[in-house]
Amino acid sequence: MKKRIWLCLVAIATTFAGYAQTDAKAKAILAGVSKKYHTYDIVKTDFTFTLDNQQANVKETQQGTLYVKAKANKYKVSMTNQELYSDGKSQWTYLKEDKEVQVTDVDPSGDALNPAQIFTVYEKGFKYLYTGESKLGSKVYQMIDLTPLDAKKSYYKIRLKIDKVAKQIANVLIFDKNGNRYTYNVKTFLPNAKVPETTFAFDPKKYPGVEVVDLR
Repeated sequence: MKKRIWLCLVAIATTFAGYAQTDAKAKAILAGVSKKYHTYDIVKTDFTFTLDNQQANVKETQQGTLYVKAKANKYKVSMTNQELYSDGKSQWTYLKEDKEVQVTDVDPSGDALNPAQIFTVYEKGFKYLYTGESKLGSKVYQMIDLTPLDAKKSYYKIRLKIDKVAKQIANVLIFDKNGNRYTYNVKTFLPNAKVPETTFAFDPKKYPGVEVVDLR
C-alpha cells in the first residue's frame, strides 16, 4: 500500500512538473505571437465563425471579414447577419435583417469576446498551458489552452491553435459554460492593410432607412 501511494505521489509530482515546463513554453510562444502581431498597424482577415452545441443539436457557421487596429482598439467585423464597428470609444452593432443599429460605449471590462480580440485574447486575465503540436498538411500548429483567472466568466476555457512558423493564431475555440462552443477559424491574414479611418465607425448615411438606437 505504501509503495502504491508513493508511486501515485511521484506520478502527481511528475505531472505538475510537466505543467510548469509547458506553462513556460506557452508563455514564450505567446510572447512571440504578441511581439509580431503588435508590429502591424491594421490587419485584415477572413474567417469562419461556428456556433456548436451538441446537446441542443445546433450547429451554425458564418463567414466573416475583420479589420482591426489593435493599438487603438478599433475594428470592423462584417458577418452574414450583422456588422460590428468600434472607433475605440463607441461600438455600433448593425442588425441587417432588422435594419437597426445599436450604439453603446466600449466596455473594456466586459465579459463578452468579439472577433476583434481573437489575436490578443490571451494577453491578460488567463493562465495558459502548452498541450503539444498538431500537423495539418505541411503546417505545424502549437496548441495552448487558456483558463480565465476570473471564475465568473461565461466561458471556462479557450483553446488556441498557433501556426508555428508564421507565429500567428490560426484558430480559436471558446468553451462556454452553457454548452456552446464558438470557433473562429482564420482563413486569410493580411498585415498592414490600407483602409481609411472611417472604416471603424458606422455611417448611417450609407444605410437608408436604418433605425439608430443610442444606448449610451
